[in-house]
Amino acid sequence: MASNITLRSATEKDFPAIVQLAEICFGMRYDPPEIENIPGIFPIERAIVAVDDGQIVGHTVDRVMTLTVPGGDTVRAAGVSAVTVAPTHRRRGILRSLYIEQHARTEAEGLPLTIFTASEGTIYGRFGYGPTTAMNEVSIDRHRAEFRPTTPDPGGVRLATLDESRDHLRAVYDRWRRQTPGGQDRPDANWNIWFADTERYRDGASTLFVLTHPDGYALYRRKWGEHENVTTVVELRAVTTEAHIALWRVLLSLDLTDRIEASLTDDDPLPHLVTDPRLVRVKGRYDGLWLRVMDVPAALTARTYGGNLDLVLGVEDSFRDAGGAFALRVRDGVAECEPTTRPADIELSIDTLGSLYFGAHRARVLAAANRIQAKDGAQLAAFDRALSTERDAELGWFF
Repeated sequence: MASNITLRSATEKDFPAIVQLAEICFGMRYDPPEIENIPGIFPIERAIVAVDDGQIVGHTVDRVMTLTVPGGDTVRAAGVSAVTVAPTHRRRGILRSLYIEQHARTEAEGLPLTIFTASEGTIYGRFGYGPTTAMNEVSIDRHRAEFRPTTPDPGGVRLATLDESRDHLRAVYDRWRRQTPGGQDRPDANWNIWFADTERYRDGASTLFVLTHPDGYALYRRKWGEHENVTTVVELRAVTTEAHIALWRVLLSLDLTDRIEASLTDDDPLPHLVTDPRLVRVKGRYDGLWLRVMDVPAALTARTYGGNLDLVLGVEDSFRDAGGAFALRVRDGVAECEPTTRPADIELSIDTLGSLYFGAHRARVLAAANRIQAKDGAQLAAFDRALSTERDAELGWFF
């Protein structure tokens, strides 16, 4: 980093300048409810700023989150956010310096994982991050979509207002995130922003409508257009299969709606519930969450596995010192992992390990892309099977 630029911990006096920098770098304006609640999500004392002649020109912050991993256990993870460098100060080593300090603090706290939601996909691989969840943007022709005769009709959905459903949304989300890899505990301040339903998130559409079910909920907006009317499902959380079907039955029966837009995981059953699965048309695909493994043994022993393993992983980490050779032994889903001097059976970079961690990306596919090198095809196949999960990973809430 340039010698005239210094790093330090942020103070409360820095908050207005941090907000201004984020608005400039992300090209948007925060609404007042967001500004009021940001410190409740990301405490100012956990922020790091880069300063040039008294002006804040770089920033990063994190929050310690409780994150669900495959198998339903949880780990403490650093959720990193608002990583910004002023457009006047690019190519001066500020981002790398901020990340060196950020990750040194994470290591000091003993957190095995760091996660974040990336605004750009080309930056963070060099810091050891890999995309670790995958979502599909879908569009559904509501007029043509019909449920199969064998699709049940569980019922139980009620119309609700955002205000009266607050406690229900919180309770269902907490149940949902405890069974979903990638789901995080959700602070009150984040809920406060949702309940404020600020203009910035509407994109010209309505305020939020709410459907509730004893085991789920759906939040959606409606937008009237010159040629078609669109309903956008902003968040749907279903703890049970019955809740998922019941909520979608109501959504696909909304009058005065031509098209439904939503985001689905790869194995969402919706296309198989309707008579023509082509009507659930994929318009795009995006990563919801990126992950970096900070402590390989701690991370790999925190989750469960779908098959037995006994091999050595060779992990390369060019940014920190988390790499090395690790003996990974799995029996009945439970892993033991420790450093070893034995030669590696499977070699990969730490960002590739991050992409594999939640099971959204397959080892055999990444091996075909030369992201993984394996001495033995049978060991690669076993590694691939063991990392697969019964439930799709999904980001709980955007940060």
